[in-house]
Order: sequence, then structure tokens, then C-alpha cells
Amino acid sequence: MELKDFDYNLPDGLIAGYPLEERDSSRLMSLNRATGGLIHRTFSDIRELLRPGDVLVLNNTKVIAARLKGRKSTGGGAELLLVERLGERLGREETAGRELWKVLARPAKGLGLGKKVFFSKGVSAEILDVNDGGARVAEFSGLKYGSLETIGEVPLPPYLRRPPEEIDTLRYQTVYAEVPGAVAAPTAGLHFTRALLDELKASGVDIRYITLHTGPATFLPVREENFGDRSPGGETYAIRGVDFNAILEAKKDKRRVVAVGTTTTRALESAAAGGLESPLLEGTTSLFIRPGFEFKVIDALVTNFHLPRSTLIMLVSAFAGLENLKSAYREAVAEGYRFYSYGDVMFIA
Repeated sequence: MELKDFDYNLPDGLIAGYPLEERDSSRLMSLNRATGGLIHRTFSDIRELLRPGDVLVLNNTKVIAARLKGRKSTGGGAELLLVERLGERLGREETAGRELWKVLARPAKGLGLGKKVFFSKGVSAEILDVNDGGARVAEFSGLKYGSLETIGEVPLPPYLRRPPEEIDTLRYQTVYAEVPGAVAAPTAGLHFTRALLDELKASGVDIRYITLHTGPATFLPVREENFGDRSPGGETYAIRGVDFNAILEAKKDKRRVVAVGTTTTRALESAAAGGLESPLLEGTTSLFIRPGFEFKVIDALVTNFHLPRSTLIMLVSAFAGLENLKSAYREAVAEGYRFYSYGDVMFIA
């Protein structure tokens, strides 16, 4: 298997630049893993695809206003993307307004050790460390985690090629987002409405939530030189025992576990890596799922259409079957489906 096997041609016009007016009005392609059969639907039709007794698992991470634009001491512009909050992990006792973060810097040149960046509202950051991969550790002064939106922006994916707008504050967030920490939305969940979730619950679908804070590396294309061992970067996750027990009961009863998104899938499969009976319910995962992976937890998957050569399309290929997925993507392009974060969606079972 080669990296080019996960490539495909996508016309620029099929990249969704904005969300549809109604979350659940996206198109839904249903893929049968056993036969490769495809059916075209609307997302609200998912009520017909889910069965009473199914366990539907969603990621309740909340996207933070992680993109901070400021100025260097020389006056030049600089941007820091918050990736992970590090204050406690580094053994430093946090005080009001001073926090440590792993960040990505742009431009990287000129933001080495000791350099400072100044933002609005009296917030500043000093670079304390530069990692081998280019990430930095920055100490912020005057930053209040709970009010990032006053100085930061929604970290939209670069392929949208536009600055964030007011609509993104609401729509680049699931309706059930609860735990702040993500720098990218778990996009498969963007299609659900409160009303639809209530209807599914009333129909007998068991709805459960996990948390995995999506990081920016997840969406980066894989390169030839690291195809063999590329991981999507460490991302923290947490699963409540009561929810994992519900999943175990479903597995014993031969009921389906339906993961909403690749982030949910990675959290569940990471937890079960050592076996279903001895799960690791919280930690940091760098699990790289690609064809040949043996899934222990999920039986069905809700997922958007992903970037070529990304770890995400590899994960979906591992679950759906590479040839099945290639055929589905060709069909999606031919039928004018909308791609990526604000695009349409698949149900694979």
C-alpha cells in the first residue's frame, strides 16, 4: 500500500466554504461495508439508519478561540495558535493570568527563545522553548483561559481561505460542545441538532459522550518520508466509566456502537487498545489507524469527507475498505457533494 492510494482529485468548487442554513440538511451518503453499495440521503434521514439499542457516541469537546494575532517587539505581525494547555503538566503552579501553552508560531522565523509577542487586552507571551518539530512553549501573562474569545479567533482550517466570521462562532461548534480544549471541530457532529438528538433518544438510541480535544496535526497531509510511522499527534481524551460500560454491554448484546467522527473513533479504540475488559479511559493518544487495523469497539461510523493523503481518510479507509471508500469518493465528486469541515457526511456500516 502506497501513499498515493489515499489521494483523489477534488475540484475546488466542492470545498464547502460555509455551513448550510440548517445543520441536518447536509447530504448523507450511506455506504454498506459488506457490499460497497451506496444510497444518497439527507442527514436528517439518519433516524432511519440508527436502530433502537444502538449506542451513539459523540465527542463533546469545545473549540476554543485558539488563534491569537499580535505583534513582536520589533513591530512585525505574529500569530500564535494555542495547541495544548501545559501549566500543570510542567509542574508549575498557575497563578491568575499566567499560563503555559504549547503553540504553533507564524512566522516561525524571529520567534525563538526569549522572544515576546504582544496582544490586545494587555496579554503578552514569551517563548520558553522550541521543540524539534517546530512547536513552541509560551508563557502568557494576562491571559484568562475562560475569556479567550476576547482576544482570539476561531481557528478555521486553512483550506477555507477566509478569516472567521460571526457565523463560525456558532456553527464551527457542535450543539453539544461542553468541554473546552479543541483547536479544530469534530466535524461529523456538526450535522446534529438538539431536536434530532432528542428524537433519536426517544426512539431508543443510547446516546453517550466522550471527550477528545482535537489538535491541528490531525488534518495535516501525510508525506512520503513519514508514511510508515506518521501519527496524528498526541491528543488528550477522557471517557467516563459509566459510558464505557454501556458500550461493553452493547458489545455483549451484539448491539451496534456507532462512532460520530474520527476523533470519537480514536478515543474509543485507544481506550480499548489493551483489551475491552481493561480499558485506559483517559490519557493522550497518538494512535495511527490505517488499513490493516483491527477495530475492537466501533461497528458503524458517521464521518465527513476528508482531505486526500490525511490520517483521517486512512482511518476511514481502514473501517470502510479502501476500494469501497475510493468508489464512494468518486461518486461523491460526480454527484457534487460538499467536502471537508462544513461539507456533507457519510454513514458507514
